[in-house]
Amino acid sequence: MGLAGSGVAGAMLPHASAFALSDRERQFIAEAARMKREAVADGDQPFGAVLVKAGAIIGYGPSRVIVDRNPDAHAERVALWDAQKRLGTTDMAGTVMYSTSRPCALCERALAAANVDRMYFGPDGADGGKPRSS
Repeated sequence: MGLAGSGVAGAMLPHASAFALSDRERQFIAEAARMKREAVADGDQPFGAVLVKAGAIIGYGPSRVIVDRNPDAHAERVALWDAQKRLGTTDMAGTVMYSTSRPCALCERALAAANVDRMYFGPDGADGGKPRSS
């Protein structure tokens, strides 16, 4: 169970009530955690993410910053790039990001630019709201 909230400048503003995660949402959080373990096993930073559309994972993202020597290869952007490649479009309307930690400002802007609908992060699936471009 996590707190529903919207992020403002990296902070959580909890709503008055908590929400219960569905079994499927728990699976997405677990898959993001698996991406984190994969990143660590490959010698990278401990972050993972998945992008979901219509109840199915469409993008997988272990952190690739160190392995690919790419400072932009954060887990959220790797998952976004994977989904865009798989679907053949940059428009990710109707998608939800699950990540092991709150996306950094650059990742959040990339998610907003791609029209990602919502983001959840951390082991409890904190609701980060709709990604913002600023």
